[in-house]
Amino acid sequence: MRVGVLTGGGDCPGLNAVIRGVVRKGVQEYGYAFTGYRDGWRGPLDGDSVPLDIPAVRGILPRGGTILGSSRTNPLRAENGIRRIKDNLAKAEIDALIAIGGEDTLGVAATLSDEYGVPCVGVPKTIDNDLSATDYTFGFDTAVGIATEAIDRLHTTAESHMRVLVVEVMGRHAGWIALHSGLAGGANVILIPEQRFDVEQVCAWVTSRFRASYAPIVVVAEGAMPKDGEMVLKDGTLDSFGHVRLSGVGEWLAKTIEQRTGKEARTTVLGHVQRGGTPSAFDRWLATRFGLHAIDAVRDGDFGKMVALRGTDIVRVPIAEATAKLKTVDPELYREVGVFFG
Repeated sequence: MRVGVLTGGGDCPGLNAVIRGVVRKGVQEYGYAFTGYRDGWRGPLDGDSVPLDIPAVRGILPRGGTILGSSRTNPLRAENGIRRIKDNLAKAEIDALIAIGGEDTLGVAATLSDEYGVPCVGVPKTIDNDLSATDYTFGFDTAVGIATEAIDRLHTTAESHMRVLVVEVMGRHAGWIALHSGLAGGANVILIPEQRFDVEQVCAWVTSRFRASYAPIVVVAEGAMPKDGEMVLKDGTLDSFGHVRLSGVGEWLAKTIEQRTGKEARTTVLGHVQRGGTPSAFDRWLATRFGLHAIDAVRDGDFGKMVALRGTDIVRVPIAEATAKLKTVDPELYREVGVFFG
């Protein structure tokens, strides 16, 4: 059997660990051969591939990014996209395809598997932790750790200048990174997409913090929105999956806080630093286990499924189910941390 592997969407710490787990077990235990496709779905779309074997995956466990490259290519929008993928897979004698990615990458895999008979197995990847059907996605723990360290560092400079520091973190339409890093970093305000925020309340929390002779840290997810207004964006450009580029709310919020409170405010946008660098120990562990179980699903012919973490067990769920809706922060969980605001 020959198995294709691709990594799609935004890069993420732990991608290489999945590739390593898939190849090591697939070669050593099942005698499979592997082909890596470059740059996500662009690889099978254009027939751009590289051989994958055990020497190719040596030493990649702690490396960030992906040795296969990634992209946000949407083959469902490409001219003759489905036919080109099927033809290229047939030409390369690919018997199964492992797609490692988030909502968009796996959405394509679900369509190919369920509607066009392409044998696909999915592996959930996103720092946003917003894929339903799995407790955690690899990459999330690393992103939270990076954001928490940044918040820790910003406390000292905020106190030195008695400024408001607004920290904008990633997460798109889910507030998991903001909630976890904000709580772990001792933020005084945490704003998430699931709960529209009241600017006056934010300013009241900021003022309360200054009255206690401390400088406030405000953590805001890039998709958070004010109650009276729309999502703040730097521009309205869309990617090939129709998603708008997020970012801008942090800068807008800092200016608004400064205007309304008279306190100096600055913005730190963590951006892509949250996705880069070496993966945490947890993400290496989870990504490796996902890889091992993904190749088991291929062996079992259990296609159209995604491996998922439930408790400490790795299970299989339909890819279509896992991508049907976003996993967002429960309002009760958000209320739980509200005791620390202000």
